[in-house]
Amino acid sequence: MTVMSVRYFGLGLLVLSVGAGADIDDLVLPAGFTITTLSDDVANARQMALSDAGTLFIGTRRAGNVYAIANALSDNPAKRITLAERLTMPSGVAVHGQDLYVGAVDRILRFTNIEENLSTNANFDVVTDQLPNKSMHGWKHLGFGPDDSLYFAVGAPCNICLSEDPRFASILRMDPQSGDTTVYASGIRNTVGFDWHPVTRALWFTDNGRDLLGDDVPFEEVNVAHQPGLHFGYPFIHGGDLPDPEFGAGADPATYELPTIRIQAHSAALGVGFYTGTQFPEKYANALFIAEHGSWNRSTKVGYRISVITFTETGSNYAPFITGWLDGQKNWGRPNDVLMAPDGSLLISDDQAGAIYRVSYAIPSD
Repeated sequence: MTVMSVRYFGLGLLVLSVGAGADIDDLVLPAGFTITTLSDDVANARQMALSDAGTLFIGTRRAGNVYAIANALSDNPAKRITLAERLTMPSGVAVHGQDLYVGAVDRILRFTNIEENLSTNANFDVVTDQLPNKSMHGWKHLGFGPDDSLYFAVGAPCNICLSEDPRFASILRMDPQSGDTTVYASGIRNTVGFDWHPVTRALWFTDNGRDLLGDDVPFEEVNVAHQPGLHFGYPFIHGGDLPDPEFGAGADPATYELPTIRIQAHSAALGVGFYTGTQFPEKYANALFIAEHGSWNRSTKVGYRISVITFTETGSNYAPFITGWLDGQKNWGRPNDVLMAPDGSLLISDDQAGAIYRVSYAIPSD
């Protein structure tokens, strides 16, 4: 495990430098926080899921593999194994009971009794293979809701279009046993991250705005689905108030749900997770951490960081939490997903570096 050394600076920030052999020079975190590399052997790491037994599962997009690291959070984690390979964009992973679920574009796969099945090319069954098979925005983020249903998105199969199939540009809800699926929320161009608020149980999710309108429009969105059946505007309205030049004529923004938080265009806000631990300072109770994957088509790059939304009795505050993956206009990593560990630390996947990081907190010494 690579441990980063700590150097304190003004404004309550510290810079963490990685040991020899790493690809980075500096990461900046709030004072008291440290970061370690849990694994640098997970090429193209995307969504993460952790079993009750402590096995960390990692999906990929381009690599086509699903990885597992047993005892991942212990002092002696097991060697990474490849549970499955040559799948089509198996980005999404979720654990429910004793089973691992994987989203691979048009299929949802189930690895039954996964802790007894931790082997290379492990056996799985197909829950459904009846999902749309378009690869553009087709990779999945999975999550089990408070109702024990499996939720995942089917992104728009384009930059901007209106699809006849209502499953596109939506979040779907599935019975994990039968595979029966319904549309839970609509008008969502491309979400690759969602979580349920630990108190209200409402579904919070990111949504990436369309391309080719400029550097600063439309905003990326953080939205809240308080109930099923809501529409969030795509392809008619972007960012809550911007009519689309092709599909927005006559559209009334009041018809659609407004974003709860708007983020700089092209930041590519992906994985999100509410902080439910007690290790971090009190201000982070129920805070929402966001992996901003970073821009690919903007004249100057933005994103490439972890941000956080903290809440008070009077409102919310959106701010950077970890920066440094972007050095000028060169990026050495792209945060993709965040995951709360049982001990209160925060896990981060990086699909560019092929790494999993772990963020911990200790009260700074004088």
